[in-house]
Amino acid sequence: MIAVIQRVAEASVTIEKQVKGKIDTGLLILLGIEEADGEEDISWLSRKIANLRVFNDEEGVMNKSLLDIDGNLLVISQFTLHASTKKGNRPSYIKAAKPDTAVPLYKKFIKACEQQIGKIVATGEFGADMKVGLINDGPVTIIIDTKDKK
Repeated sequence: MIAVIQRVAEASVTIEKQVKGKIDTGLLILLGIEEADGEEDISWLSRKIANLRVFNDEEGVMNKSLLDIDGNLLVISQFTLHASTKKGNRPSYIKAAKPDTAVPLYKKFIKACEQQIGKIVATGEFGADMKVGLINDGPVTIIIDTKDKK
């Protein structure tokens, strides 16, 4: 799994002109799932995101986690994170999981995040044409690939 994590003052996802998910202070997660991903990736990544210290403490140092600030999560599926651009100018998405694999893993990831932070996670809709809006706070953007955790 690849996660692009953005610290946000606010973020939302709109589908067919209807707001599907919206958060204030927290993290926007763009999540790419590949065929090789599984339960271990979900468990590790959801725990890592909940405890990632990217929010400022009283001295302005990034020393607080999403849990510490009682922040929110918005998770958006994004298969294009697994794009290969090695050959030519048209990206290949061969590593991205097909929907029959990706959808159950996406749903399990959302549930795992909800368990980690103790609240409902806002989401987009897998496979939909989504418009994502955000105010990146900092800006702070971090990329985590579960295949690079060691």
